[in-house]
Amino acid sequence: MYSVKNILKNPGKTAKEYIDGNRVNHYKPILLVFVLSGIATFISYKILNLKEVMSAYFSQQHLNSNFMNDMMSLMSSYNSILMLLLVPFFALTTKIAFRKWGHNYYEHVVMNAYILSFYTLVSIILVYPIMFIFRHSPNAFFTITQLSALLIPLILVWFFREFYKARSLKSIIFRVIGVLGLTILGYLLLLVFVGVAGAVFSILKGPESLEYLKSK
Repeated sequence: MYSVKNILKNPGKTAKEYIDGNRVNHYKPILLVFVLSGIATFISYKILNLKEVMSAYFSQQHLNSNFMNDMMSLMSSYNSILMLLLVPFFALTTKIAFRKWGHNYYEHVVMNAYILSFYTLVSIILVYPIMFIFRHSPNAFFTITQLSALLIPLILVWFFREFYKARSLKSIIFRVIGVLGLTILGYLLLLVFVGVAGAVFSILKGPESLEYLKSK
């Protein structure tokens, strides 16, 4: 509870204290983000029925690919778990962007664990209740999901501003833009992979492919 309270008050300062060795009463950040991601996923799947709502939204948008529909619904439903699994990737992006500021890769893993913990807590406390209200309106539900992602750049700037107190706001914003650029690049590569996998899936599911496979 102590760690949660401090993360909500100032995640950047809390991460700085932990990395600097002041770890008394602090929950291990990797374990904390794992627990919070599990709670967030439970709420998304069991209370918000996010998978069903997102499937309804994608159907309304006339997305005909069952593979893409299922994939996007799955990614939306287990967003917190997926972000947890991507912490090593996020740490790589911040390590590259802040490479001259004196912290190693493991310390960036810790930083990103705190960033994700804060984002997950905000989602549980603020975003999920709003989503629950609009759970019967797929369009509004999806819009809220998209808008919540806009919190990420603000959280990053605030976090690193508090973590690197001696650095200027301008230099931090510049590096956060670099982090976002690297993240978007990685996301685009993931979409390409999903798209290729979807195309392969569609081909294999086609009647001609089935006949071909049977003939073999």
